[in-house]
Amino acid sequence: MSNTIDNTSTNTSAPGLSADKQALHQQLEDMQHQMAFQEDALQHLNAALAQQQQEILILRRQVELLKQRQDELVPTDDAAAGGGAQQERPPHY
Repeated sequence: MSNTIDNTSTNTSAPGLSADKQALHQQLEDMQHQMAFQEDALQHLNAALAQQQQEILILRRQVELLKQRQDELVPTDDAAAGGGAQQERPPHY
């Protein structure tokens, strides 16, 4: 109860202090708005990062599968050609 009395007595006895309190209150509100904006931005960035990580994992798996297919096809192509592909030189040599 004494805090309420002190605040009212301070406000009436020192009008300049009231302006300072208002300025501090405005700064506090501004900082709270900035913090809320930053928290929202951080949540969006975290969501985007999680989505990109999932996409990277999918792409890595696809690359692995493509490499396996290529490895499976390359020996088949050489065997079908009888190894002649390695012995023949392209016409520009």
